[in-house]
Amino acid sequence: MLFERLQLRLVPGEMLQVAGPNGSGKTSLLRLLSGLMQPTAGEVRLNGVVLTAQRAELARNVLWIGHAAGIKGLLSAEENLAWLCALHEPAGHEAIWQALAAVGLRGFEDVPCHTLSAGQQRRVALARLYLPGPKLWILDEPFTALDKAAVAQLEHHLAAHCEQGGLVVLTTHHELNVKPTGYRELDLGTRTP
Repeated sequence: MLFERLQLRLVPGEMLQVAGPNGSGKTSLLRLLSGLMQPTAGEVRLNGVVLTAQRAELARNVLWIGHAAGIKGLLSAEENLAWLCALHEPAGHEAIWQALAAVGLRGFEDVPCHTLSAGQQRRVALARLYLPGPKLWILDEPFTALDKAAVAQLEHHLAAHCEQGGLVVLTTHHELNVKPTGYRELDLGTRTP
């Protein structure tokens, strides 16, 4: 049993950091919230409706970035983003190039992703956060493989997203230096049944 009797409600403008030691259920909770797993008991709702009753709506309203970059190595950075954005809201060539520039990958638009470093591959995945799309971002270890400058930039971007009415749920072992007004933490390692 990873956790039980867990009840929480999130509203626009909030950031929930799910904390806890390895194996405490952080990724499992994020997978439940994003509809990638089903709970053995209870339910997860989005806008008051059970997730299983709104699969198509869920795909349009939630942006999931897992602990792996989730990009195709043979595709270029631009091709990966065009493909990933088609899941939510198709993005044009110029918007994709701007998103890549925002994460420090200007000039890498046409480079096959398998030739990029782990940090650059992570940045390709995170460029989705700079494109139009869902307001609910569920991010599993988004700071993995990023350098200090990229970490600081991502912290500011996540906080700005919340301040503009977005919602972020994330796991990270990284201590956040920039937190939005609606920041909360759920520590699965200290929960008592």
